[in-house]
Amino acid sequence: MSDINEMNVGMRWYVAHTYSGYENKVKASLEKIIENRGLERYFEDIKIPVEIVVEKNGDTEKETEVKIFPSYVLIKMTMTDESWHAVRNITGVTGFVGPGSRPTPLTEAEVEALNIETKRVELTVKVGDNVVVSGGLFEGYAGVVQAISDDMKTITVLVKRGRRDMPVELDVNDVKLA
Repeated sequence: MSDINEMNVGMRWYVAHTYSGYENKVKASLEKIIENRGLERYFEDIKIPVEIVVEKNGDTEKETEVKIFPSYVLIKMTMTDESWHAVRNITGVTGFVGPGSRPTPLTEAEVEALNIETKRVELTVKVGDNVVVSGGLFEGYAGVVQAISDDMKTITVLVKRGRRDMPVELDVNDVKLA
């Protein structure tokens, strides 16, 4: 059994290093190989991180795509011998990022920091709802939702403490409807 199959940890994000300017060719080639060889079960997504830059020249605007990480392609895949060879043998790929010849998957924190996967969060609470704090320092206290952050990760709750109401910023997971 090969070393690659022993590393299999399910669908994870890996980074393939390419020759400069070959990112789009590598992505197109890999998509074609996946389709031709029937490897869809090993691959979920292929991304080339880009940002749109607006260049202004007087009153004209021109939008251009700029690669955030030139010479790198992000691939969400299950690492097996077959999937490793499919990526590694594409013209323009120099290898995977990782020590030696061992591809290293990105951690959840790295995936979140790079904004590779966008998760849509739907909250059950809204501004003005009565809630009970279910975790953290203010566990058991009741309050009213005052604000929800733009990224929907934190909620400001007006917690009732004695005769005063105190605004407290809490994680969305630490609040439930009263």
